[in-house]
Amino acid sequence: MMKKLILGLAAAATMAVTAWAEDLKPALVYDLGGKNDKSFNEAAYTGAERFKKEAGVEYKDFEIQNDAQREQAMRRFARDGHNPIVAIGFSQAAALEKVSKEFPDTKFAIVDMVVEQPNVRSILFSEHEGSFLVGVMAAKASKTGKVGFVGGMDIPLIRKFACGYVQGVKSVNADAEVFQNMTGTTGAAWNDPVKGAELAKSQFDRGADVVYHAAGGTGIGVLQAAADAGKLGIGVDSNQNGMHPGSVLTSMLKRVDNAVFSAFSDVKDGKWSAGFNVLGLKEDGVGYAMDDNNAKLVDADMQAAVDAAAEGIKSGSIKVHNYMDDSACPAG
Repeated sequence: MMKKLILGLAAAATMAVTAWAEDLKPALVYDLGGKNDKSFNEAAYTGAERFKKEAGVEYKDFEIQNDAQREQAMRRFARDGHNPIVAIGFSQAAALEKVSKEFPDTKFAIVDMVVEQPNVRSILFSEHEGSFLVGVMAAKASKTGKVGFVGGMDIPLIRKFACGYVQGVKSVNADAEVFQNMTGTTGAAWNDPVKGAELAKSQFDRGADVVYHAAGGTGIGVLQAAADAGKLGIGVDSNQNGMHPGSVLTSMLKRVDNAVFSAFSDVKDGKWSAGFNVLGLKEDGVGYAMDDNNAKLVDADMQAAVDAAAEGIKSGSIKVHNYMDDSACPAG
């Protein structure tokens, strides 16, 4: 009797392990620009790689080349039994809504958009909070009282970055001038470093001495132009300080890596939940990068100012306007 019980428990354990192994088969679909964009997509890749290293579980990924491939990639991954499937970028929403309905037993996640399906986790970030912080740093670093912003695709999400940045700048210097340019109105705006460099140079020519970008791969050109002009750039999403050491003041970190790592890990650990998550400064969803590459650029006064701003945002004493809630940016 005891032998049968032990054999039965062993069989049940084997079945549970097999079911877990079959259930966990992560996949990642990048947005346009690919996983080597040094920005948004690369942050997602970093999170997937961290999961692979820590959990010892392989994952599949796909770099789309055009909009039609979004739905194709998700459906192929779902048919092949991948779970969870994480889609990077708001542009994936329509495809994900369709595919998630077709595969109700598959767990999906999307970054930067809400898809209201019972098997979808929607992950949003408080980019305006992190942008406020780098705006404080830009204003402290500027000697001309003129700074710039270069966005990628002209959409409300990128205006959200810009609005938070302007508020941060104005909190230090109410008279500061902030130049703003968007790269384009299509997905190509995320991967045009030549245009990014041109826009940054035009802002430098007008007197800006610090330029922040939220432009994906296009931002590579912005940071290059800053280095070439002897000015300061501010990176975004990933830590871009090392791209031009001594020329990148800081990078506004958007922890897409944490979002991807958590999505994969939660399925592995049986902690998956659908619905939407908002990751702000309190949740370590956004922040700013400090390392050896920019340490000499950030003096004690600047550090104290950005630390105070961060504490103010966390405590609620500083309210950063969210452009997505109201498109009127109060700081101009």
